[in-house]
Amino acid sequence: MIEKILIANRGEIALRIQRACRELGIKTVAVHSDADRELKHVLLADESVCIGPAQSRDSYLHIPAIISAAEVTDTVAIHPGYGFLSENADFAERVERSGFVFIGPKPDTIRLMGDKVSAIRAMKQAGVPCVPGSDGPLDDDAKHTLQLAREIGYPVIIKAAGGGGGRGMRVVHSDATLLNAISLTKAEAGAAFGNDVVYMEKYLENPRHVEFQVLADSYGNAIHLCERDCSMQRRHQKVIEEAPAPGITAEQRERIGRRCAEACSTLGYRGLGTFEFLYQDEEFYFIEMNTRVQVEHPVTEMITGVDLIKEQILVASGERLRYSQDDIVPRGHAIECRLNAEHPETFRPSPGRIEEFHAPGGPGVRIDTHIYAGYVVPPYYDSMIGKLIAHGEDRGSALARMTNALRETIIEGIDTNLPLHRQLLKDAAFQQGGINIHYLEKKLGL
Repeated sequence: MIEKILIANRGEIALRIQRACRELGIKTVAVHSDADRELKHVLLADESVCIGPAQSRDSYLHIPAIISAAEVTDTVAIHPGYGFLSENADFAERVERSGFVFIGPKPDTIRLMGDKVSAIRAMKQAGVPCVPGSDGPLDDDAKHTLQLAREIGYPVIIKAAGGGGGRGMRVVHSDATLLNAISLTKAEAGAAFGNDVVYMEKYLENPRHVEFQVLADSYGNAIHLCERDCSMQRRHQKVIEEAPAPGITAEQRERIGRRCAEACSTLGYRGLGTFEFLYQDEEFYFIEMNTRVQVEHPVTEMITGVDLIKEQILVASGERLRYSQDDIVPRGHAIECRLNAEHPETFRPSPGRIEEFHAPGGPGVRIDTHIYAGYVVPPYYDSMIGKLIAHGEDRGSALARMTNALRETIIEGIDTNLPLHRQLLKDAAFQQGGINIHYLEKKLGL
């Protein structure tokens, strides 16, 4: 067992990791910026180290500072959480070369999945269904590119191989704008990601976003832990997630989940991962794999009873999976609302002091957050300040519990998106289930 873990992150995920470590009897080291001295997990950690100024590039993204903090605290392993350096293959490699355990996949795996072109190629070889597309990078042969687009069928989407988070993408509806769209996307990708490789896919006009959680050990064992629906999005950022996905049958779950698990075994994947799909007309199309724990992992924990963070740590410790696929049986339904410090209509970030905070309670209600009354939300980082999760015996009871939990939650002193969530829970289409990824933006007029 790993004896001490450095948590290379902040906020609610850092506190979530710390709680899992305490249950396993593992000591924790909290690294933090100058702006984060009063974070809850920092105050509760066995040790803490300031690694730099408030700006992320000088602290949470500063690899030498994190490695140095691990060295001076005699840390055994480093957990990257999500965001920041969690999917940075160079960081994972540096961690391992420095003699520490990286709690995540191998650097080569992160690198493979981080490039969308190589990821799609690997998934096709593993038998995972993918969106029809160019099957590789687009070259400078304009005639061939135009012919390819016609064969795929308009509309198509041009994507940056190194992109993510909704950046580096352009939808094209005709030959007239294709080549210019490719040039613009290549230029933007080169500037944003240091990689100007782009590829082409069929643009699915009304898909849902359905993803499968996987867990694998270092011995070729892999399982899936069912699917989540993350279609309630704004500008490619998830707002509400739920598990299982409405309308997905047990046969579909088994078929696609099995292929995802088999792909992990084929790739030699280790740790937690998420296969993201677009789902349209009862077909799944792979788009990317996230090689880290997801923000929305609690809904999977609620329906499976598996503590994903603890399992992630145990696998990184060299243990074999403690679960077989037969052990994973979804029970009930879970919904998660992301709580952000932002104006509910303009979405403008709202940093500042939290004057009052009251967490909801009751059966099946969980809140993952680092905030407390008197805490000052800094202006330097992502606006998410917590996640509210509700679980029930079915989707209807989960919705009822979430509605009550949102009504009970009080956060005063800053703007939050609580009013938006309360509005969305009343939405007839959402209550019915199965909305597509464009629904929220259309509803908001974006």
